[in-house]
Amino acid sequence: MVFSRLTYFILLLTLSVVGLSQSFSSQVPQLKKYKPSEIIDPDYGIIRYNKLVPMMGGDSMRYTKDGYNAQGWQEDYYESGKLLHKGFYADGFIKVFKNYYENGQVERSFTSTDLKHSKLEIYYEDGKVRSTINYYEGNPQNQYDFFKNGMPEYVEENDKNIEYLFKRYTYFASGIPESTFDLIDKKSKKYLKKEFYENGRLKEEGTMLFRKDLGDYQKEGTWTYYDDKGNVTKSENYHNGEKL
Repeated sequence: MVFSRLTYFILLLTLSVVGLSQSFSSQVPQLKKYKPSEIIDPDYGIIRYNKLVPMMGGDSMRYTKDGYNAQGWQEDYYESGKLLHKGFYADGFIKVFKNYYENGQVERSFTSTDLKHSKLEIYYEDGKVRSTINYYEGNPQNQYDFFKNGMPEYVEENDKNIEYLFKRYTYFASGIPESTFDLIDKKSKKYLKKEFYENGRLKEEGTMLFRKDLGDYQKEGTWTYYDDKGNVTKSENYHNGEKL
């Protein structure tokens, strides 16, 4: 099965809703101040506000100290007094927002161009782009991740209904492709998948078919495998994901 980083990202955000939903309803948001260690996830950054954004699939709300849905511009701060979060709220939901590292650098920025399209941009603490995610009707449609050195790390592009992939690439930190997965026949949903060694030579290649009934991608046809010198080591034939 070909796993989706977007799917994992959605799962992470869903779990964060369960663990953090009470904090926005029980605290006085404009008076609460945070330590960086309690607000910044070491792997995913400041994700707690994502659940307040319907255009990113969020379904939680922010309340005022009087129990009303938050309206207009709201801000949160670090214990040091530095700005952590600034967002525009309507009926408890975020329309646009920015989060900040304690050094003042933007950690992420969320904007929308219309009622269906929106974008989340995430940054490293030095200002370099970490991720760009485009949403369509609340679903992450495309994602582009980068290493700290600026090289691409991951690319995923889906159809607008997130039913099937257009492409998925992963890279080594050097910028050399680690794997590629491309739609080569839209009608039959046929894909060409390749994996590479760190020296850039081809490791394996073959075709796959998307099975909508299973929601999965299965090997189909001939797959060829290579050593790191470029020599063919073996070939295998598949049908419906099963080796013949």
